[in-house]
Amino acid sequence: MTGISELFSGFRASSSGTTAERARMDIITTNLANAQTTRMPGGGKPRPYQRQQVSFEPILRRMANGEDTIEGVRISAIEPDNVTPFEEIYDPGHPDADPTTGIVRMPNVNATKEMADLITSVRAYEANIKAQENFIRMAETALRLAQ
Repeated sequence: MTGISELFSGFRASSSGTTAERARMDIITTNLANAQTTRMPGGGKPRPYQRQQVSFEPILRRMANGEDTIEGVRISAIEPDNVTPFEEIYDPGHPDADPTTGIVRMPNVNATKEMADLITSVRAYEANIKAQENFIRMAETALRLAQ
């Protein structure tokens, strides 16, 4: 029975990875969509879009022997990127330019980095889908052998 339990444990792990990577892809596409957004809702002084980033954490399960085992991954946080600085450009004609300096604060989104992150996330998503397909094939084979 342990083999079946381990089979489904692997399926759950790849399933959680698929879910987490899908959410990561959504955040990356939101970042890309707002790469030129210089004014966020809320009134007051113009505030550019701030890049969001996803953090993952393992899903742990306590075993009967007291040890923890990793069962998958989940999103631990979606937080603003407070490290990457906003780009500042001189464009006095821009509606969100500072009236005294003519400087416009642009989002801290680097489209090249976001595209690289998106490719990595898509590859991880595809790998998890492939693992799920393999788990299904193994389960089907086990059922056929058990008949």
